[in-house]
Formats: sequence, C-alpha cells, structure tokens
Amino acid sequence: MPRGDHKGLLYTLCQLIGRHIMWASLRVKVLRPQMAERSGPYILALTHLSHLDPFIASFLLRRPIDWMARVEFFRYHVFDAFMNAVDAICVRRFGVSANAARQAIQRLRSRRIVGICPEGGVAQGPNSVMRGAAMKHGICLISTRSAAPILPCIMLGTDKLNCVAPWIPFRRGRLYVAFGSKLVVPPRMSGNESRAERRAIWQKMADDLSREYQALFKETMETFGIEEGFVP
Repeated sequence: MPRGDHKGLLYTLCQLIGRHIMWASLRVKVLRPQMAERSGPYILALTHLSHLDPFIASFLLRRPIDWMARVEFFRYHVFDAFMNAVDAICVRRFGVSANAARQAIQRLRSRRIVGICPEGGVAQGPNSVMRGAAMKHGICLISTRSAAPILPCIMLGTDKLNCVAPWIPFRRGRLYVAFGSKLVVPPRMSGNESRAERRAIWQKMADDLSREYQALFKETMETFGIEEGFVP
C-alpha cells in the first residue's frame, strides 16, 4: 500500500505533462491554494462538472491524491493497470463498497490525501452540491472512521474543456478553482453508536459540507466576477 507522499513514476510523469499543457493552454485562477498543501491526511471533496476535474486537481496539487474512481475505469486491462499505478481506489457505481471504504481509511491513516467527488458522478445545475443538491454519505463515513477532515473544493470551467478549442495555446480556456476556507472536521465517535445515531452524525456532516459548498460557490463567483451563465 502507498505510504506518505511518495509519488510513483507514472503519477509524476503524468503530473508534469499535465501541468505543462494546462499552464500553456488555460487561464487558471485559484482561491486559497495553501489550504490544499497543508500537511497531514485529509479528504479532498471535489465537485464534478466534468470527468476532467480529478485530473486537473492532480495537476494543481504538489501532493499526490489517491482518487476513488468508479469500477468502469478499471474494466479493461490497460486502464486497470494505469489506475492501480496511480493508486486509485475502485468504487462501485452505486454506493461505496466496504472494501473501497477500508482502502480509503487505510490511505488516510497513512497520512495521504484521498480524493472523492461526493455527488457520485458528473453533476450539473440543480444536481450539483454547489447549488444545494444532496450528496452521498460515503464521504462522511470515511471521514468519521479515519478521523480525517474534509476539504471542500469547487472547480468551474471544466465542462467547457471537452472540446479542442480551449486547449489551443496560449491560455484560451478559463478555469477557476477554490478551496474552502475551513475544514469540515468529523466529530469523535465512541464506536458504540446505534445505526440511527451514526446516520444522524453523517447527515449533520453532509449538511455542514453542503453549506460550505454553497458559500464557496458564491464567494468564487463574486471574487473572480464570473457570469452566472458560465456555470452549467
């Protein structure tokens, strides 16, 4: 199992290539980047307007991120080999399996960053947590079991990057990234809580995280003067 902040060769190579392409092609503005470079374990809770979001987050952060990714990305041998080489964690499409949760908890206890998109898939408009949509509670379960805090992060503009034009040098596409001003810290649990009590704790965490997303979305729009129509 990966430990510490050690990066594998493939992860480092992909990160270097990705950063070069991104900085040559996109105009990137980041709010509070220092929050993401903090030491210690945490869960990076990233919004999901496009399948590109996790890749771009990995290019931006110096520390490696172990992403929880859907089982579909592991289906073919070449993709399975790649996902394992970059320390991704396989997750079933509907819900977080016990094995995936255990792996995520182990990575966090090894002081790594685990990346999760709490919506469970690409989500735009009213389905986005930025606009108050519900999120899956797997992220709260993993946070409480590992005692790792959650750092909310939103990424705007990635839905516009699914075509060639924004990637043509130099700096044609616009990308806005914002990290939360504070962490969502899990409460201490005795381990003797009933199922109902655990669900109530996870719901409270999800509600707190939802408010952070909505406040962060509003702050980002106002800070960078982004037009409402820019975000799907």
